[in-house]
Amino acid sequence: MSFASIVIAIIVALLLLLYVIIIYNKMVTLRNRFLSAFAQIEVQLKRRYDLIPNLVEAAKAYLSHERDTLEAIVAARNTALAGLQAASAQPGNPSAMSHLGQAEGSLASAMGHLNVTMEAYPDLKASQNMVQLNEELTSTENKVAFSRQAFNDAVMTYNTYRQSFPPVLLANLFGHNADASFLVFADSIQIQDAPKVMFS
Repeated sequence: MSFASIVIAIIVALLLLLYVIIIYNKMVTLRNRFLSAFAQIEVQLKRRYDLIPNLVEAAKAYLSHERDTLEAIVAARNTALAGLQAASAQPGNPSAMSHLGQAEGSLASAMGHLNVTMEAYPDLKASQNMVQLNEELTSTENKVAFSRQAFNDAVMTYNTYRQSFPPVLLANLFGHNADASFLVFADSIQIQDAPKVMFS
């Protein structure tokens, strides 16, 4: 082997090593992006979970005979909080994301039932405290939706890169053994029937 061929072999090996390093770093960067995006979801969900007991407390005086409704909200909130804690330990884990999504769907259903119940109590709807809490919850809901979209976009980017060639050949070696899961809330996957319009 000549000196020139040895130099060429070393250069090729260094270029391959550099390419592998670039792939590794990009996988780490993309994983960190979706983990950071999940942290934003966590912040907004915790804020919402902190607002819900205040909302329930404000409603108690008006809804004394709607105790089941208020207890259902508290139970759904506690389940969702437990789901968030599990998901925070493993963002992107399919089981954790599914559990959190279902818990959020149950909480949304319980909150929807409260909103329907509140319609029958004009004094409660007009209460300054309730108006303020509802505004804060609505604002937080919007932030949750934006954060969830950012997380799902980051997960899609990570999964796409991880599944592409040649990163797919190195993903398991680098500890990226599985795709991350999207966060889908149960109420967002229900497809509504189209309204039926009849002309006579």
